[in-house]
Amino acid sequence: MSNAAITAALRAMGIDGSEQTAHGFRATARTLLDEVLGIRPDYIEHQLGHTVKDPLGRAYNRTTHLKERREMMQVWADYLDTLKEQV
Repeated sequence: MSNAAITAALRAMGIDGSEQTAHGFRATARTLLDEVLGIRPDYIEHQLGHTVKDPLGRAYNRTTHLKERREMMQVWADYLDTLKEQV
């Protein structure tokens, strides 16, 4: 889903860019996955599509952590469900 699609959906709900942005969802998820749910930051960074900044890390680290990332996304979905139930 593109940034523009998320922005358009937010606008359709009456939320302008000063209240919430598409990138803000990513930042919120990144923070909560790490600090609240205790997920390893390298799994989160992989899922967000961030690249390794260190040139040697890029050259030698070819991990994908797919199993762990699937598990992380299920933990995230379960967490969002609990938030929804609290409303």
